[in-house]
Amino acid sequence: MTAFVKNWLEFMSIITLTTDFGTGSPYVAAMKGVILSINPAAMIVDISHAVDAQDIARGALVLEDTTLWFPDDTIHVAAVDPGVGTERAILYARIGSQQYIAPDNGLLGRLMARTLPSMVLRLTEREYWLPEVSHTFHGRDIMAPVAARLSLGLDPRQLGPVVGQLAQLDLPQPQVVGENIRGEVISIDSFGNLITNISGDLLAGKPNDSRACIVCGIYETFGIYQTYGEQAPGMLVALIGSSGRLELAVVRDNAAARLGVSIGTPVVVAWE
Repeated sequence: MTAFVKNWLEFMSIITLTTDFGTGSPYVAAMKGVILSINPAAMIVDISHAVDAQDIARGALVLEDTTLWFPDDTIHVAAVDPGVGTERAILYARIGSQQYIAPDNGLLGRLMARTLPSMVLRLTEREYWLPEVSHTFHGRDIMAPVAARLSLGLDPRQLGPVVGQLAQLDLPQPQVVGENIRGEVISIDSFGNLITNISGDLLAGKPNDSRACIVCGIYETFGIYQTYGEQAPGMLVALIGSSGRLELAVVRDNAAARLGVSIGTPVVVAWE
């Protein structure tokens, strides 16, 4: 193996991008250009650029559901940042085996609620940013160059001071009321399936799944299944999805469009 190949492999770090910029946005390309200008060997992975504009809660959910599947020490850059240019901090956080760069606006809240971070720093050292920083594009001018320099081996402790108080994300929590569990739809995936905040763990130990009645808005279905195919096409089915949460789907159709259900719609699970 040549010295060139060895050096290239050494610096072939993974950097992911999650934004609300929109698919095909030139802003995404600008961030990638900055990263590659500093580390041409960086492997850049797009997690999503289709987070609804300024939807911090949705961005937090995307990070929770995807980033833990990446190799150790992956650097995740998240730019869903309604407060760009204000006094809000930009953070570096190490959560479990993963690294994150994100604004201090609750975007990392779901991850931090799940695993306490071992390090949280505020990015203050301008020598690791671009020479000129705009008021409206910190993803390009601060987050991207910092991520690239981390991928080249920069010690994160050089980035700035430890942070104590962090912005909190107001996450809707399911409630157990008597024999019922009350939650809500927190996400709609690209198939129109309705993802709730009721976890499979919360349902564990409850009576037989076939006796469960799931009510979503004005619609109801009975039983919690393992696959979509256990119900006929066009039927509403409840199951524990790949995220580990209860979801509702219309078999071979778009549940959100078919039922007119949106994020925030109440969901109740009861047992006969």
